Amino acid sequence: MKELITRLSNAHGISGYEDEIREIIKAELEDWADEIKIDNMGNLICTKNGGEPEIMVAAHMDEIGFVVKYIDDKGFIRIAPIGGWFSQIALAQRVVLYGKKKIYGVIGCKPPHLMKDEERKKGIEIKDMFVDIGASSKDEALELGINVGTPVALDREVVELSNGRITGKAFDNRVGVAVMIEAVKRANADVTVHAVATVQEEVGLKGARTSAFALEPTAAIAVDTCVAADFPGSESAHMDVKLGKGAAITVVDASGRGLIASPKVLRWLTETADKYNIPYQLEVAEGGTTDATAIHLTKAGIPAGVVSVPARYIHSPVEVVDIKDVESAVGIVARAIETSKNYF
Repeated sequence: MKELITRLSNAHGISGYEDEIREIIKAELEDWADEIKIDNMGNLICTKNGGEPEIMVAAHMDEIGFVVKYIDDKGFIRIAPIGGWFSQIALAQRVVLYGKKKIYGVIGCKPPHLMKDEERKKGIEIKDMFVDIGASSKDEALELGINVGTPVALDREVVELSNGRITGKAFDNRVGVAVMIEAVKRANADVTVHAVATVQEEVGLKGARTSAFALEPTAAIAVDTCVAADFPGSESAHMDVKLGKGAAITVVDASGRGLIASPKVLRWLTETADKYNIPYQLEVAEGGTTDATAIHLTKAGIPAGVVSVPARYIHSPVEVVDIKDVESAVGIVARAIETSKNYF
């Protein structure tokens, strides 16, 4: 799992520009699937045919990033955020821009040495940052294939921490993608399974909505990450989701504006985990939601649940997960596919 997560995380694919990561996922699933297609939105839909019910396992493959919005005469690049950013995290990061080839740069701003006292006390906003690719002019940047609309992704590699934990960028949701891939491969059931790597989740759950509409599965599981609340400063969230205690099964997210999981779906996931002695945690979240929200509102309604891997420092280049939680998520999803006939 570490090797798979590393390959997925180190690849790039911001919302709307998921081509590179999609090819990696496709290669992982092409021997498993009976049918593979890429729909009009760019979702990768891999289907293993079987009987009823039809189970959709969705994991979004996009990551937050930026796009170029302006290049000045000196070759410095202004960027617009794609997805949810806490601006202070973006500053001083190394990035990769997709021009004619991969072009590397760094995000900079006016240094504190040149700031007035009142400026030093304020947070730097993304609109006041720029990307330095080493170009000396706008024409030089254009010659490298950088233009308005060029996607910009964080450039950070996975490394291991202590106690079976790893850190890297885009674990939201490359960890979820890894869980989806491994779970569908491990499941041994004569049901139809749709493994869907969705696009543009970070900017509105878009790919989940269109793919679920086309497939209209019997039930669905969205695989994602969720906020762990076990580090300094997180106590005020009053959440009991911790690293190393198992995957999280969502009861409610976004204070009900997102998903309120149906009792039937909760029984399916929790009873399956209990039956196979797979550790899990229950999550009630006031902020954030997942592809399951779009899926369960599709057509006449599709029963949907969420299995998440707890993560620290989500939407940063140094997200942290515990491999034990990853394995827990794989187990719950794989076994839930197998038990789905008992519930749907």
